[in-house]
Amino acid sequence: MKSNADCLTLALSKGRILDDTLPLLAAAGIEPAEPIHKSRKLIFETNLPGVRLLIIRATDVPTYVQLGAADLGVSGKDVLMEQGEEGLYEPLDLNIARCRLMTARLKGAPMPVGRRRVATKFVHLAKQWYASQGIQVDLIKLYGGMELAPIMGLADEIVDIVDTGNTLKANGLEACESIAEISSRLVVNKASMKLKFKQIQPLIERLTAAVAAAN
Repeated sequence: MKSNADCLTLALSKGRILDDTLPLLAAAGIEPAEPIHKSRKLIFETNLPGVRLLIIRATDVPTYVQLGAADLGVSGKDVLMEQGEEGLYEPLDLNIARCRLMTARLKGAPMPVGRRRVATKFVHLAKQWYASQGIQVDLIKLYGGMELAPIMGLADEIVDIVDTGNTLKANGLEACESIAEISSRLVVNKASMKLKFKQIQPLIERLTAAVAAAN
C-alpha cells in the first residue's frame, strides 16, 4: 500500500452520504477497485493510480482531513459547522444528501415559556442559534433517538437533522424552526492543497464538472 506522501486519500462518510457520493464519484470517473458495500475493508484503491478512498464515520471525516491523515474528504455541512473548519478549504458544495437542521417538538405542544430544555447532538450549533434568538436554554447532549426526549419529558424540544420528516411524524413530533440548510461538501487539507496541488486540482475539477452535470 502506498504511503500518504505517494497518493491522494479521499475520506468518505459512511451511511447516506456514502450512498450519494459514490454515483457522483463515478460520474467524475473515480470508482473503487472493488464494491465498497460488499466489503469490510476501510481503505479502497480506485481506478485512478495514486487515489484511494477511506471509509469512516461521518463525524470523523473533518478530523482526518484537518490532521492530514486524509488529503480530502466529503462531509455534511452540519458536521463541519458543529466541529469547526480550521485547517480546511471547502472548495465545492456537492449538492448531495440535502436536508435541514431544525427544531422540533411534540405536535400540538404549546411554545415553551421561559428557559427551554433542548436535546441535541449539535450542542455548539444549538447554543449559537438559541443565543441569536435571545432564548435561554439548557442543552442536553444525546447521540441518537432524539425523538424520545420530548416524548419522555426529558426535553421541551430537540434540534436535529430533518430529511423527509417521516421519523418525526411517526413519533408524534413536528418540525418547527429551520436553523440551517445542509448538504455535503468537499473539504481539502490546507497543507495538502499546497504540497499536492497538481494532484488535487484535477480531482476538484472532475467533481465540479460532475456536480454541474447532475444539476
